[in-house]
Amino acid sequence: MESAWNGSVCKPCLMCLLSLLFDHRVIDGAAGMRFTMFLANLLKDFCRIFL
Repeated sequence: MESAWNGSVCKPCLMCLLSLLFDHRVIDGAAGMRFTMFLANLLKDFCRIFL
């Protein structure tokens, strides 16, 4: 379990750390970032995975 700072106190919360490795000679960094954001948004709304 990770913790998050809300400005005055450290509050425990559940987090999923996500990283993406790719070769810049093959994939542009912007495309990699778009994919990472798509995946993160999909995981935020887990019900969408089943649709």
